[in-house]
Amino acid sequence: MPAKTLEDAIEQSHSALDAILKGDKAGYEALFSERDDVTLGNPFGPFARGRKKVEATLAGAASNYRDGRMTGVDLVATYVSDGLAVVVENERGEAKVGGARDVVPVAVRVTSVFRLDDDAWKLVHRHADPITTPRPAESVIAR
Repeated sequence: MPAKTLEDAIEQSHSALDAILKGDKAGYEALFSERDDVTLGNPFGPFARGRKKVEATLAGAASNYRDGRMTGVDLVATYVSDGLAVVVENERGEAKVGGARDVVPVAVRVTSVFRLDDDAWKLVHRHADPITTPRPAESVIAR
């Protein structure tokens, strides 16, 4: 169902997180804009640009999770202008990751950019990475 309000779109993104932790990419696919200017950065690889590459990246990300669920979201900030919104959050969940046998905690910091496309709020960019605690300066050295 198209998100007519930004709040609906944010709620749908949280449902999509819950689904992807179960291995289901469909929630994010439905939330992303159909336009080809979409981008996605996730913990498993470089940025993807374009609808087809984003779909493939979502499929790869979903394949890394199973038996999971969202456990919480902490809102950091929201910025809204006419037709564009940025939402900054820390997302938490638990899942079996990769070939792991046990459910483990998962936490990512996330920046989501939503755009009003044809009267519905759609995701046009999502960046999620596992940096949720301070790290030493050496950790930013490219290897």
